[in-house]
Amino acid sequence: MTSVTAAKRPGPDGPHSGSNGRDGQGGRDGQGGSNGRDGQGGRGPGRPGRPERKAFGDRAAWFLVLPALIPILILSVGPLLYGIALAFTDAQSGRTRSTQWIGTLNFQDLLHDTLFWDSFRIGLIWAVGVTVPQFLLALGLALLLNQNLRMRWLARALAIVPWAMPEVVVGIMWRLVYNPDAGILNETIRDLGLGDGRDWLTGLATALPAVILVGIWAGMPQTTVALLAGLQNTPRELHEAAALDGAGAWRRFRHVTWPALKPIALAISALNLIWNFNSFALVYVLTSGGPGGRTRLPMLFAYEEAFRYGQFGYAAAMGCVMVAVISVLLACYLVGRLRGGEDR
Repeated sequence: MTSVTAAKRPGPDGPHSGSNGRDGQGGRDGQGGSNGRDGQGGRGPGRPGRPERKAFGDRAAWFLVLPALIPILILSVGPLLYGIALAFTDAQSGRTRSTQWIGTLNFQDLLHDTLFWDSFRIGLIWAVGVTVPQFLLALGLALLLNQNLRMRWLARALAIVPWAMPEVVVGIMWRLVYNPDAGILNETIRDLGLGDGRDWLTGLATALPAVILVGIWAGMPQTTVALLAGLQNTPRELHEAAALDGAGAWRRFRHVTWPALKPIALAISALNLIWNFNSFALVYVLTSGGPGGRTRLPMLFAYEEAFRYGQFGYAAAMGCVMVAVISVLLACYLVGRLRGGEDR
């Protein structure tokens, strides 16, 4: 009996203990064998060869990214690092003049340069004065273009025309508008009997507001497009449900529309603030920083120091300060976004 039972019972070397056994160590529920699904030799995470495949996938991803990464390193990161290094030297124009390492002397001079801090103050006024009205007007235009209006497609096309125009063209066009002798603005004022007009771009009191108005007009389309996209992604069922509950237009905007637009509004406002603070071409074409430095933005001041007076090291120090300010703005924006995501 013992021998018969032992013969019928599959042992460690029996016919059911191989690689195809269902209940053995090499079967589907075991750990061994070449065909076990949950074992080390099956489809589990420990199958040999998977680390090599992952490493090959990482190398392939880097290989595909390199064509886009190399131009960024050469054209963006490289000049940025070179400019930071240049800020610690006395680099000036002229081939025969040698460049010396002077440490933080340029930054110490910046602390006592009242012209630079005046330009910095003007830059902040310009950035905030353009960004805030730009957002409010773009929000109203986006709400209007989101309605079922006749010829809505034409209104949307006309709304993005300023966005499609280069800043140099916009500056030249608005210089013609502000022309004191034949500009359309002064001609309209004269026709309405409101006075003889004035020279808007050369007046000490009117130059900066006139330039801010142009900045608002030129940058409003991109903000409008971003907000309009957010409005179109808001489900109409929410507005209909709020209307059935008796909510008016303001309450629907406050409790339905604005919560959906808030992430887009914060993102586009932060980007607009940074772009406007870095403005150069538009103001340069309009006023070149005049009159009397009333529209001299930080970028214009650094440009004059570098290419008019040849002080490359000092201008690079100004650029480093502006990069630091922009980095702080970006950090505040990213921290706000992360906290908003955690709250949700």
